[in-house]
Amino acid sequence: MPNPEPKHASSQAVHGRPGDPCVFVIFGATGDLTKRLLIPSLYNLLVNKLLPDKFAIIGVSNVKMSSEDFRKQLGDEIGQFTTTKVKPELWKWFDQRITYMSGDFKDPATYTSLKTTLESVDKAHGSSGNALFYTAVSPSFFGEIVKQLAAAGLTKETDGHWRRVIIEKPFGHDLESANALNREIGACLDENQIYRIDHYLGKETVQNILAFRFANGIFEPLWNNNYIDHVQITVAETVGVEHRGAFYEATGALRDMVPNHILALVSLTAMEPPISFESEPVRDEKTKVLRAIRLLKPEDVPKWAVRGQYGPGTLEGKPVPGYREEPQVDPKSGTETYVALKLAIDNWRWSGVPFYLRTGKRMANRVTEIAIRFKTPPMLGFRRTGVSHIKQNELVMHLQPNEGISLSFNAKVPGPVVRLGGVDMNFKYADYFGAAPSIGYETLLLDCMIGDPTLFQRADTVDAGWRVVDPILDAWKATPASDFPNYAAGSWGPSAADDLLKHDGHKWRLNS
Repeated sequence: MPNPEPKHASSQAVHGRPGDPCVFVIFGATGDLTKRLLIPSLYNLLVNKLLPDKFAIIGVSNVKMSSEDFRKQLGDEIGQFTTTKVKPELWKWFDQRITYMSGDFKDPATYTSLKTTLESVDKAHGSSGNALFYTAVSPSFFGEIVKQLAAAGLTKETDGHWRRVIIEKPFGHDLESANALNREIGACLDENQIYRIDHYLGKETVQNILAFRFANGIFEPLWNNNYIDHVQITVAETVGVEHRGAFYEATGALRDMVPNHILALVSLTAMEPPISFESEPVRDEKTKVLRAIRLLKPEDVPKWAVRGQYGPGTLEGKPVPGYREEPQVDPKSGTETYVALKLAIDNWRWSGVPFYLRTGKRMANRVTEIAIRFKTPPMLGFRRTGVSHIKQNELVMHLQPNEGISLSFNAKVPGPVVRLGGVDMNFKYADYFGAAPSIGYETLLLDCMIGDPTLFQRADTVDAGWRVVDPILDAWKATPASDFPNYAAGSWGPSAADDLLKHDGHKWRLNS
């Protein structure tokens, strides 16, 4: 039965190549990631006619249940997590392609059984021997699953078919563990079979950073230290740790956000123009700029890095508890929920331009943005006017929740006296292109199916990111914080983060 054409899908359809025929194998199929993100994203690809006709899903988990029970469970839950109303005829097509098997991820028998099931499903749905393995599991299983797949012969690519493995984040918890994991999976897979996923790069507005920079002749000539004073990147969340206290206690904000999400934004903002938009030239430039970031010496960490932990406060008029009062959190915890960093990129384009980064939980607003602040022009022409100060021009890429781009500049206020007033020009993606409801994984899953690794991290990119973070982790481990909690929930973070910019004569664009 061909992939049914969804009614009223033309306005949402993304005109691109559908994925290659394949079987999508999900390890950890009964977990939250599968029901909340993976299945809804695959369904959205179906709605947009980007899922291949010859497609099937095999769910693998340690929970004992039948394929029928698994399909029923997904069917009962899908409506809670999709971005559009589920169409019965589409879900019927999808449901018929789902198989489930239970097994222990450490037991070779699980993979022997998977091989038999995969051959049967491949024959039934004509998926050309292609298979995509998704590790929606605890990071402790990443290496084990890859080794077991290889031992069972499930990663071999013969007769023109492909086998790919998607590794979820976090990819290691420091430089040493990330390199060890790279060696472990690299012994079983070629690099072109490994897709280290960061769902942040699936966001449409993140990808638009490259389009904005390299498709417009207005801005790219100014994108350097001749014109840019500094860059601010903010990733602020209003939520606390919710039910992830145990995970967060072992991770913290620095590990959780900086090596992946935030440094990905840095690389897209600061990279050199690639020779083409093929995957390897783009990934080459992203890695090169991360390698150019100056590594902090232990004595510089207190001056260039700030950590914080939220205490009790108020959000949206309601009291919220401090981090140490959250479930599964040590009442004397020294784990940071906030990080602010100053980075220097030692290359010709960015020499002397500081990059200020911050991320935190229980912040005043949920916002992700990149603010480019330009240098102030000379005051020479305004010496005999009433103008005593010229405000810096600012370009802001708003990534969430209100996706768009704004530009602020100065203009003369009407009247006989020369006075300057600030003008804001705002562009919102939804106003111009319409809202395209998505989960955020659709682009990434489709790219895996067509073999495009542009938005995925290579081993050397992972290494470069951890090299930036590791010296800070080491310094903080050696000197635990003595002032936690040091910012109230509902604020913009600790005062030390303000001082980080104030020392250079700057201040955060968004602040309380």
